[in-house]
Amino acid sequence: MQTDWLELLHLRGPTLPEKRELVRALGGPAEVLRADEAAVEEVLGKRNKRRGALTRHPEKAEADLAALEKCGGGFVGFSEAEFPPLLNEIPGAPLGLFTLGARELLAAPQLAIVGSREPTPSGRRATEKFAAELSAMGLGITSGMAVGIDHAAHRGCLDAGGRTIAVTACGLDILYPRAHEKLRAEIAERGLLVSEYPPGAPPKREHFPRRNRIISGLSLGVLVVEAGMRSGSLITARLAGEQGREVFAVPGPIHVETSRGCHRLLRQGAKLVECSEDILEELGHFAARPSIAAAAPARKKTAAPVKSAAPVAPEWAPVHDLIDYTPVSIDQIIAQSGLTADKVSHILVQLELHGLIAAAGGGYQRMPQ
Repeated sequence: MQTDWLELLHLRGPTLPEKRELVRALGGPAEVLRADEAAVEEVLGKRNKRRGALTRHPEKAEADLAALEKCGGGFVGFSEAEFPPLLNEIPGAPLGLFTLGARELLAAPQLAIVGSREPTPSGRRATEKFAAELSAMGLGITSGMAVGIDHAAHRGCLDAGGRTIAVTACGLDILYPRAHEKLRAEIAERGLLVSEYPPGAPPKREHFPRRNRIISGLSLGVLVVEAGMRSGSLITARLAGEQGREVFAVPGPIHVETSRGCHRLLRQGAKLVECSEDILEELGHFAARPSIAAAAPARKKTAAPVKSAAPVAPEWAPVHDLIDYTPVSIDQIIAQSGLTADKVSHILVQLELHGLIAAAGGGYQRMPQ
């Protein structure tokens, strides 16, 4: 069955929507591949006459299957029970998805979090916090595994013991971006990687806008944390609106470029988000409590944000030791710790999630022990 889907994917002649139409009309991918020209023409009518005979490429399907077996991946067609029903509702839905990891997550309620590839430290910190809190409350986190906000969304979810879906713009056997090798391995082990592109497909520029429709299509809503006016995240938000999904945006300082795209979405009717509860007001009835990630052993290692203090992990100490009972700005912490802004932001999220510090006065202060 999987081989039939892969061969149908490479079938020359029909367009993607026409392939889906043929599968529905004829009963499945194997029936489409066996159909003669008359049967195809009966379904497609004049559209088939313009394209002529179907051209099969079984050798490409065999190559895909070998690559999937090598990396441990698979393929799920749009008419199969495991295919996410929400994704089938969107215009231009894919023929199927290549998958690597926990395929059952396709049936779980998801929130997409997207944003700038060059976020501010506060934007990255907010993203990790949203991802951690919302995953603890029963929503899976979906994003595109790009640098910046995407990375923070996946990272925040995984660090809180949640389950995340990464939608890639290339084949699942291609590492992109290269800097995310560790993140990709963690998602494959504890979450799910998906793509509509076959193994070996490179991350072409035109793949990214098409990838965005799947990010939004898998999700109940899309949260944009930071985005410039020309950000691809605005494309994802627009697609979400067209697909009937909820669109959320986090406001920011008016002089910061990555606030402008979010402010534009807010003017267009996106819901303003200041905390996780703003999202749960709209999507909370979809969230399963306890978390959908309850089956994941990693969930037991962490907890939802709490107010009581927890032990300070050794790797957090270089940041925690710089924070007193009076507010300290993040710029001061970065300068005094000697760590990168990304590392400091990540540690701050963990300290806040464990009740060790709290945001105050434009910075952070230590919580009483």
